[in-house]
Amino acid sequence: MKVELVNENKVVDIDKNKSLYDFLKGYETDYKKYLGIKVNNKLRELVNADYCENDKVEFLDITDRDGHRIYVRTLSLIYIKACKDVFKGIDVQIKHSLNKGLYTELEFKHPVNNTKLESIKKRMKKIIDAQRPINTLFLDIDEAEKIFLGQGMKDKAELLKYWTKDKIRVYELDGYYDTFYGYLAPNTGYIDKFDLRLFYPGIILNFPTKESNFELPEYIEQKKLYKVFKEAEEWGEIMDVGYVGALNKKIANNTIDDMIRINEALHEKKIAYIADEIAGDKNIKIVLIAGPSSSGKTTFAQRLSIQLRVNGKKTYALSLDDYFVDRYMTPKDENGDYDFETIDALDLDLFNEDLLNLMACETVKLPVYNFKLGKREYTRDPVTLTKDHIIIIEGIHGLNDKLTKQIPQINKFKIYISALTQLNIDNHNRISTSDLRLLRRIVRDNTHRGNDALKTMELWDNVVRGAERFIFPYQENADAIFNSALVYELCVLKKYAEPLIKGIEKNSKFYPERQRLMKFLSYFKSIEDESAIASTSILREFISGSCFE
Repeated sequence: MKVELVNENKVVDIDKNKSLYDFLKGYETDYKKYLGIKVNNKLRELVNADYCENDKVEFLDITDRDGHRIYVRTLSLIYIKACKDVFKGIDVQIKHSLNKGLYTELEFKHPVNNTKLESIKKRMKKIIDAQRPINTLFLDIDEAEKIFLGQGMKDKAELLKYWTKDKIRVYELDGYYDTFYGYLAPNTGYIDKFDLRLFYPGIILNFPTKESNFELPEYIEQKKLYKVFKEAEEWGEIMDVGYVGALNKKIANNTIDDMIRINEALHEKKIAYIADEIAGDKNIKIVLIAGPSSSGKTTFAQRLSIQLRVNGKKTYALSLDDYFVDRYMTPKDENGDYDFETIDALDLDLFNEDLLNLMACETVKLPVYNFKLGKREYTRDPVTLTKDHIIIIEGIHGLNDKLTKQIPQINKFKIYISALTQLNIDNHNRISTSDLRLLRRIVRDNTHRGNDALKTMELWDNVVRGAERFIFPYQENADAIFNSALVYELCVLKKYAEPLIKGIEKNSKFYPERQRLMKFLSYFKSIEDESAIASTSILREFISGSCFE
């Protein structure tokens, strides 16, 4: 059979009795660098990929987004298996992204120590060196449920109750069975780089990242972010929802509305707490809000403003967009295009001068940026603030002190906002905060801008790159962190996002992403009745119906 190898842009002959995996092993000396495969642009499992005459075949290594995900999932399985081998009957939880890795916890009575960590690492290396096969099984739901209950995995068994298909893909490694949201490598020998690090009371599992050129990243401790994740976990306990199975159960039992109201009340309480902290310090004159795209910054800023007014403060919103330098002065990126995201695209001297004058209660004529002409204009009435005013600034560079370099630290309060979901699919499959924000944006772009999912995905890589450059490095500078995720929201977003994602065609480079997101959304039951979602909810910013629109 003739197939086209996309990686090399050439046509090769393959014995039709051979699998693509067997062909790869004979064709490529360093075949273990390839973790997955696409056949005619459809993501497939490397060992189980069917093919036909003239198919286009692309082998995926760790530098491919899907190849990297396969690497991390395979490493996670090895880590879980090693923990269970070393400590019989232990339960392992992969909780969330943290410190350039995955934060995990083991259910010991006491925190993990260096001796335990080294035992796990030694066992992981032994499993990797043995190149043990990772077998794919398609099991009936009843059989899978029996296996998972036998292994003490009630979270997975609960999820299966709402599985809509007759069978489920299960992976087996030396008698241990597990499910993962996506494909794994053929055997344990495909993993060559990892590290473990203590982070009380758990362990950070480190792996190669794109930002570190697919080497192990420099360790960066994120204590403030960890506290927010811990708070989110406590919120999950209050609502009795830690995993998707428990959430689906509330929908099936028609008890979801009460949980929605509790979740919204927790948000309001947190916003009020932040407002109390700001209002309680008479020195604070400026509040800077920053967070990645689709974090709900607009609604949060409005709700914070209301809570500040409850505390007797007045608020004034200042837009960073009005402080762009004239177009001809805008810096350019490596491709020669205008870089509007860099902080140097802003007139920082003018911005700081206006802030200082506003804080001094002087009358200030503020600029309005004309994006069509690419220059500032002065078309609005002069502004005079009082000593009771708080200036609220929302923008990508809010946590970078360079933005407000002339303003004393004592006068500033910085807030980081992101959708740090407290919900996981199960103990071993976390929900990526980036995925939640992407789904929010797909829905919002269609609801408010008429864009389809393809258009959103075409822009998304640049959005993520901007956050990596200008937001994430400064998030630990924040005085407060607000988690805008709502535990129930994916069950609402599902019915909006699914038809949009389905519209991505097979010839699109985003078709594998379509596959992945559709699989991800299939775990959730839909919430059809939205009447319990308040008009002030952050979710309304994306699905419409917000009182702040």
